[in-house]
Amino acid sequence: MINHRIAAAFAALEAHRVDLASRSIADLFAADNNRFARYSARLDDLLFDYSKHRVDDIAMAHLLELARAADVEGKRAALFAGEKINATEGRAVLHMALRNRSGQPVMVDGRDVMADVLSTRARAMVFANGVREGTLRGATGKPFTDIVNIGIGGSDLGPAMAARALSPYIRPGLRAHFVANVDGADIADTLADLNLETTLFIISSKTFTTQETMTNAASARILVAKTLGEGAVADHFAAVSTKLDLVAKFGIRDDRVFGFWDWVGGRYSLWSSIGLTLAIAIGPAHFEEFLTGGFDVDKHFQEAPLEGNIPVLMALLGVYYRNVWGHAAHAVIPYDQRLARFPAYLQQLDMESNGKSVTRDGEAVTLATAPVIWGEPGTNGQHAFFQMLHQGTDVIPVDFLIAAEPTMADAHHHALLFANCLAQGEALMRGRSRAEVEEILTRQGMSGTEIKKLAPHKVFPGDRPSSTIIYKSLTPRALGRLVALYEHKVFVQSAIWDINAFDQWGVELGKELCGRLAPIVMDATRPVDGLDGSTAGLIGYRRALTDKQAG
Repeated sequence: MINHRIAAAFAALEAHRVDLASRSIADLFAADNNRFARYSARLDDLLFDYSKHRVDDIAMAHLLELARAADVEGKRAALFAGEKINATEGRAVLHMALRNRSGQPVMVDGRDVMADVLSTRARAMVFANGVREGTLRGATGKPFTDIVNIGIGGSDLGPAMAARALSPYIRPGLRAHFVANVDGADIADTLADLNLETTLFIISSKTFTTQETMTNAASARILVAKTLGEGAVADHFAAVSTKLDLVAKFGIRDDRVFGFWDWVGGRYSLWSSIGLTLAIAIGPAHFEEFLTGGFDVDKHFQEAPLEGNIPVLMALLGVYYRNVWGHAAHAVIPYDQRLARFPAYLQQLDMESNGKSVTRDGEAVTLATAPVIWGEPGTNGQHAFFQMLHQGTDVIPVDFLIAAEPTMADAHHHALLFANCLAQGEALMRGRSRAEVEEILTRQGMSGTEIKKLAPHKVFPGDRPSSTIIYKSLTPRALGRLVALYEHKVFVQSAIWDINAFDQWGVELGKELCGRLAPIVMDATRPVDGLDGSTAGLIGYRRALTDKQAG
């Protein structure tokens, strides 16, 4: 059913785009000395600057009307009330309960889940502290020096990203490693230099059946049993899972199993026991600070008016560029090397959530949904793909992330880093005209012929929008805020597009086909009848190559 208010809001935005297209972002700044203050929002020390976007008061009014027409506020209330908004799986979506610091109940199916959340977390934190302090040791009595998290998707991307981001908080003498890929090189390279006597493996799989995770877990188990003896398995493995029977069969004791609930989606599970490796690495106190950062944003998202609500503003700008301006990609550039894995984390969060082509009612969507999310840290990206951002044929909106102060890093380096971040945002917005280029080249003493030849290559079109998120320093609480901001941004966009952001049926078909193909790949005597010509040909070619190698 067509929502006429939403259609009217988009029509108004389309009409106003024509007017905005005739004005540069630099012109908008020139016309409003207070633009930065008007188009920025704060949450404590965190500032979201969206003044370098192609918006004015009229565009923002239409975008806010779009949010209200889509009933973002009502859908937000349903989310926090524990309604089963994940309709295709019949589940509530309440990862926010994992970071709830209010002391208030969180209801699912008429029951307050906070007692279970707190007791499960308490058990996990006791275990984490025992590993950190050396009271929990390996089979030979030595304390653990290395923690290997075995998972994939949300069971890997979140903990791996956060451990890298918060590396200054990791206890000296303790290292965290992450294995995800079923490619044997991943686990082989990870374990190559580790001492198994001082290595703890954490298997993160809710079902304890995920192919990649359990393949890697089995390899690790074989190695531990072979090196330290079968009895050592119980001392060197823990699990984050709900399948106690499968965990017990693997050889893991009940007191080393930590669960979570079906109302916690995989890509939102870092806040749960999936964060156990992170909690061990940075310590329970810092993990609690990380949770507090997420709760800060939950309160802000629920309480701030839409006009100053950071995740709502982030979402509306994303919808604006995707559906009104037709930009198909969005870059996230953290000017912090420790946030190197943050763009990859957001790829799953955003594209697995909103990469959908049907509405909640199963009808075909009429609007483009999730953009391609990508990025790398600055300043590295400046010497790689920024050429395309500045002078390419596609406009790609950018989020810049930067701390005001460094964490365990040189202040001089950080000042240069900060200046680079600001320079890129200004360059993307302002650009450089043909006339400006010619004036510069003239001052350099070039001839008219030389200028005519070179000038086109030095023109920057500008008007390439960007947001900047700045915070005091990358603490556990600051990281929690960043993650939660993007979580709620994704939710708001799903509300506007009327899609279910909390299922992921798109990953199932490949899994099913792999289950059918794996026996054929592993056994060269099996026929390839019934397979498509390409698949059969590729299997045949692999067989020919491996036969030659064997010979």
